[in-house]
Amino acid sequence: MDLQSVFSLLSQFSAVNSSIETGDFVNNLETLPAASDIEDINNTLKRDGGCIIENVLSSGEIDQILKELDPYIEKATIGFDDFTGRHTKRIGALVARSPACRDIVTHKKTLSAARAFLGPQCDRIQLHLGQIIDILPGQVAQTLHRDRLAWGTYLPIEVEPQFNAIYALTDFTLDNGATHLVPGSQTWPMDRHAKPDESIQAVMSKGSVLIYSGTIIHGGGENRSNAARIGLNITYCLGWLRTEENQMLSCPPEIAKDFSEELTDLLGYTMGNYALGYYSRPEMIEGRPDTLPPEAALGRKGSMIPENSLVE
Repeated sequence: MDLQSVFSLLSQFSAVNSSIETGDFVNNLETLPAASDIEDINNTLKRDGGCIIENVLSSGEIDQILKELDPYIEKATIGFDDFTGRHTKRIGALVARSPACRDIVTHKKTLSAARAFLGPQCDRIQLHLGQIIDILPGQVAQTLHRDRLAWGTYLPIEVEPQFNAIYALTDFTLDNGATHLVPGSQTWPMDRHAKPDESIQAVMSKGSVLIYSGTIIHGGGENRSNAARIGLNITYCLGWLRTEENQMLSCPPEIAKDFSEELTDLLGYTMGNYALGYYSRPEMIEGRPDTLPPEAALGRKGSMIPENSLVE
């Protein structure tokens, strides 16, 4: 499916068009304290499709992320269509570019919640994408959509493929583009549309995180303020699906080789299960196994087939 087909599909199944009225909706998403346990987080996520967890990042962590990524944000171009946002900047390759973002990808609370949420449907989860979303003044509300449509309509509705986390690097307000969500819409038929008054905004303070499923209807808000709304989007998906961002190209072996095993596993440098993800080198090495686990590209033994290795 080419890029134009993806946008066509998103438009076909979007809840309302991008000219949605963004009135002063009351934020009644459940907001949980940072100390909440994983069971409470996932029960809320399954019931409502999303929730906010307060104060998971410190000011120091946010300052460091922005210090490392500001040069890329400054150089980034704005979106090329209405969906990506004609007044919105997006940058990726966060794991390669930002040591601070590596810590966020493996954030204990969020990653544990993602594994609990997606774990029943896969052996491993993986990083689906890492992206800074910088919504600038003048950006209109994004078309409401379901992220699972990245895989078209091929997945059964019973399969939840995705766990999203958007960390607020600035305050998310009613005026600057706080994300719209339609709580409970993850249980709706795929062709059901949302009415504007069914959408609420995820108002949250800088350092908090919005988590939501891949099936809930949502979209970026209109920025009617005079300042940018910056979010750090870290999304995980089932380990047997193709990822939105190709992590092995965004973070190739020569960069990933020095990262922790937990992080490189999330990037895809491990087997998805017994038969998913092995490779063979173009040149055969005589006397060595020809079927290698991805870890071999990093100079490590694999967890699935450790006997097949380039490492003694």
